[in-house]
Amino acid sequence: MWPFKKKELPPEQPKPVEYKKLVSSAALGRAASRPAKKEFEQYQPPAGVIPAEIKTAVMAMDSTDYGYLNQSYIALGYSGFPGYPYLSQLAQLPEYRKMVSIRAEEMTRKWIKLRCVGDDDKTDRMQQLEDALQRYHVRERFKEAAEHDGYFGRSQIYINVKSPKGTTAWMDPVELQSKLFLSDKKITKGSLIGFQCIEPMWTYPGIYNADNPLDPDFYVPQQWFVMGKTVDSSRMINFISRDVPDILKAAYNFGGLSLLQIAEPYVNNWLRTRDSVSDLVHSFSLTGLKTNMAATLQGDPTGADLFNRLDLFNRMRDNRGVFAVDQLTEEFFQLNTPLNGLDALQAQSQEQMCAVSSIPLVKFTGITPSGLNASSDGEIRVFYDSIKSDQENLFRENLKRVMDVIQLSEFGDIDPDIDFEFIPLFEMSDLEKATIRKMDADTDAVLIGCGSISTMDSQERLAADPESPYHSLEIYDEEDDEEDEGDQPGGASSGKA
Repeated sequence: MWPFKKKELPPEQPKPVEYKKLVSSAALGRAASRPAKKEFEQYQPPAGVIPAEIKTAVMAMDSTDYGYLNQSYIALGYSGFPGYPYLSQLAQLPEYRKMVSIRAEEMTRKWIKLRCVGDDDKTDRMQQLEDALQRYHVRERFKEAAEHDGYFGRSQIYINVKSPKGTTAWMDPVELQSKLFLSDKKITKGSLIGFQCIEPMWTYPGIYNADNPLDPDFYVPQQWFVMGKTVDSSRMINFISRDVPDILKAAYNFGGLSLLQIAEPYVNNWLRTRDSVSDLVHSFSLTGLKTNMAATLQGDPTGADLFNRLDLFNRMRDNRGVFAVDQLTEEFFQLNTPLNGLDALQAQSQEQMCAVSSIPLVKFTGITPSGLNASSDGEIRVFYDSIKSDQENLFRENLKRVMDVIQLSEFGDIDPDIDFEFIPLFEMSDLEKATIRKMDADTDAVLIGCGSISTMDSQERLAADPESPYHSLEIYDEEDDEEDEGDQPGGASSGKA
């Protein structure tokens, strides 16, 4: 009988471990290629801005197709409205604050000069109007509005007038919702209380037309909600210097692009470059010590010998110490990072912030141009031209409305002959002014010599020129003096100087 041997089974092979795929490779690739962008979404005002009982109906007016908007814009790398709280945080950084404050200060630094376009003398009325502009702090309010426009993309000035009952309009809901006409029937004498800047965070548009692009009121709010109060749009003066397309107005709370949002990539580059240069300068020199590491590498629990050696080495690192190393087991070495060109890289990053804000480097940082015969006069002139354009586009129409309201409250009517002009920011040096006066004097001498003008005409020009050192010069006509002398008994002089 043959013995049977039990067949041995082969050893069991371990099952391969299956790893669950959490995300796709395509998604990982997209995430690694660029950071996530903030999508456009419906703007949600803070609690209390819109009355709670009508908030749902008001928010339903926003019919923007945000899905289509994000599909179109996010694909191009654009980001949505960052929100007023985020912009308020950016406004605390000095780089953003200087961008906005410099432009606002320059726009209101020299301010305006009243003028009369008619032939009548209205000096007294113009002086009263100028005093009222100072009394109502119009210059300060417009500077604040320009700052809010730079920080948040929109600012509003509320015209605070008395209601027919004699109380402030914001205490009368019916009056607050009525239109503020520029008429002496609506704005009576002494009814103006003042002007107040309102940040866009506390307002939200009410009724607006989003159906008919042919209507002049297309995407123009007719009412505003201001912390639960409904205010007619005629009582709010809007400041928007960088408007957005209609499709984005609802997402931006009917404001525009803020200077902070435009400059954010450039400021981030500057901050990263500044910190990198600072870190590199701080650690440009790396000191090393080759010493016996056997005890530490073999598991010395304390490593006291090594750290005591390093502590002794660090205490003697300054210029008054001596590097003492063992000649057989230790070696000292030093690695220095070259710092050539860091100043140029940092300067270029700083200049990019000036480029996006249209502010000259000498104005933004106080750094004057270097080099032979270097000057910033050309950049300053271009900057002043930009400020002049901003004054005309952002201030002109709104300031005219403010002056009309003040005239109705002060005089009971609006004088169409009284206008204003923005005082130029550029100033000539004393040498340039003296050169121009010398050229004018030479021109007058030639014209007087050929009989084109008289000496009296030249004197009147000097007396009428506010920039002349002979401004308000008292002028006497020689012919009148001779007639006066002839009228005196015996032809005696009248004693007139």
